[in-house]
Amino acid sequence: MKHTIISMFAVALLIHIIPSASGSGHMGSDWMPLFNGKDLTGWVQRSGTATYHVEDGVIVGRTSEGSPNSFLCTQKDYGDFELTFEVLLDDALNSGVQIRSKSDPEFKDGHARGPQVEIATNGTAGYVYGEALNTGWLSKSVNNDPAQSPFKSGEWNSYRVLAVGQVIQTWINGVPVANLTDDISGMSSGFIGLQVHSIKSGTGPFEVRWRNLKIRDLTPKKKD
Repeated sequence: MKHTIISMFAVALLIHIIPSASGSGHMGSDWMPLFNGKDLTGWVQRSGTATYHVEDGVIVGRTSEGSPNSFLCTQKDYGDFELTFEVLLDDALNSGVQIRSKSDPEFKDGHARGPQVEIATNGTAGYVYGEALNTGWLSKSVNNDPAQSPFKSGEWNSYRVLAVGQVIQTWINGVPVANLTDDISGMSSGFIGLQVHSIKSGTGPFEVRWRNLKIRDLTPKKKD
């Protein structure tokens, strides 16, 4: 009888916990691929002349000399979400993934602006920068020591980004990196963009590669 009471209590506890953990008034609990592994359907290049193509199920971004920063962006906007992806970067290149970003043709020929999750080998990987916002780093403290960074040079690195309300959190290879309240950018929704950074004349070309891009929409449901 004692075991039965404990079992009933455990079931009741699970019923109570599970909805609060998975629901919380949010929609889209299922993960969705951002990239179909075959072509760039659902994506559009917003600025720059870097090239993007698909190779063996991977999005490959390649630098173009003389080009400003280039961005391959989702055609859909996202507000609250959880994003995961893997990235492989040439050491000499700096890159990033835009979140909640905008692009206006009248602003620098459509240059993306918004929070950017950094991809780099200099120790700043995973921190959040204000791309074209004149804010500098949105992360309040940035540790740029490569020896302390979880980002691995020359290897595929796994990123996780959680953006809910003003809070943005990031992980690289399972290690927490950024945890900030974005009360500066003013961005609550926008596209996700894959950046190929500009390069110095006479250098390159360099490449950055992305795969397994998945997103879970956590935007609150609108009440009827």
